[in-house]
Amino acid sequence: MKMPTDALHANVLAYWRARTPRERLIVVVAGALLTIGLCLWLAQSVERSRTVLRTAVPALRAQAELLEQRAAEYQRLRSAPRATASQGDMRSLVQAQTAAAGLTRALTGIEAAEAGRVKIGFGAVLFADWLDMVAALDAQRIYVEACRVEALATPGLVNVTATLVRPNSQ
Repeated sequence: MKMPTDALHANVLAYWRARTPRERLIVVVAGALLTIGLCLWLAQSVERSRTVLRTAVPALRAQAELLEQRAAEYQRLRSAPRATASQGDMRSLVQAQTAAAGLTRALTGIEAAEAGRVKIGFGAVLFADWLDMVAALDAQRIYVEACRVEALATPGLVNVTATLVRPNSQ
């Protein structure tokens, strides 16, 4: 059974035999030069890539080491018991956090409702600032039990009324 490549091989061989010895020499030399040129280009590309990678590897190793340190710190913090909330007056703690967050000017009211609960109100406060304060309170184990947020006409500004609670504060 004849393969299609047999016909191709026969055609190429016939073409090659039809060339004069001088033409054959030119084709062989041109092929050799092309092969050498491609090999040199490939070697240059590889060397350029090696140089780039040599400079990148130390930085990547440093990043990997930093990530490993952060992962170890994360695991350590995650396995450690949460810091207990300070046993001071909850109203004072919330008021101090409000001042630390720079929201005192927007504070409309703060009152201790009962043991472990505080009702707080803000007028025209940036919503992002309110969320930052909630996150800071959460770190002190003071949580939002109920909250009402009203959007104002100015984008990003809201009125907030919330009840904050600290579990196990009796």
